[in-house]
Amino acid sequence: MIQHWLSAMRLRTLPLALSCVFSGTAIAIIEDSFQWSICILTIITTTLLQVLSNFSNDLGDFKNGADNAGRIGPQRAVQSGAISAEQMKNAVIITALLALLSGVSLLYVSFYDTGYAAAAIVMLLLGIGSIGAAVKYTAGKNPYGYRGLGDVFVFLFFGLVGVIGTAFLQTKSVEWWYVLPSISIGLLSTMVLNLNNMRDRVNDQKSGKQTLVVRMGGDKAKLYHVALFIGALMSALAACIHFEMLVGLMLLPFIILAFHVKKVMATRYEKEYDPELKKVALSTFLVSILLLISALIFI
Repeated sequence: MIQHWLSAMRLRTLPLALSCVFSGTAIAIIEDSFQWSICILTIITTTLLQVLSNFSNDLGDFKNGADNAGRIGPQRAVQSGAISAEQMKNAVIITALLALLSGVSLLYVSFYDTGYAAAAIVMLLLGIGSIGAAVKYTAGKNPYGYRGLGDVFVFLFFGLVGVIGTAFLQTKSVEWWYVLPSISIGLLSTMVLNLNNMRDRVNDQKSGKQTLVVRMGGDKAKLYHVALFIGALMSALAACIHFEMLVGLMLLPFIILAFHVKKVMATRYEKEYDPELKKVALSTFLVSILLLISALIFI
């Protein structure tokens, strides 16, 4: 049973989720505002939110019929019968409560006796919004992932909110250049979702899951994928130029991503997208790690 729950957690997705935390932490180091306690609590909260999203996705896609015999990706826990729908529902509730508890603890450590009460309230609302977004992606009566809005939410919560929010928890300020790495990480994360949806396009269309890829079609989805890559590269390059290339290490994974994009453009069959998911997710994580290393060494 433990192995079924570990599989349902989809721990391989954690590096992507933590990319925003490490990027935001790099900003805090650059601003000379790094705090270990806040960093650790942010990692815990982000991990719980990602697991919550994975549990909800497993349950939601099963209930809405997107998880079926025609799905190309890894077998889901509820679909396979390894975990019952009721058990997964309880796991979603428990994980949501743990994420809320961790988030409140994070806000307490970050803002206690700092005079930033208004900022703490805003961050609390964003945290609650993150929990809601994690659950409502494929679960509930009107999941936004079934209406082609998943890309927007991934960009916001894995990019702008995730990176800038992580930085703000430690720096207690927001500078314009925080946007540069957050856009890059957000677009790279959206590439992962787009690739996932390209893989599942045919089955999603049959089951009524109207992802952005289903709406635009396979050929336009490839062009969209290229646009996401170019946007991520340009924002990362802008960050390097701002720091006179001191964070230039973060550009190295884009070499791997360039070959990935070439592969995607040449791909004809949906199942061939599946191996590419790991490349993009790990490349995104590597971008954040190299940004963090650059901050530690050069800034």
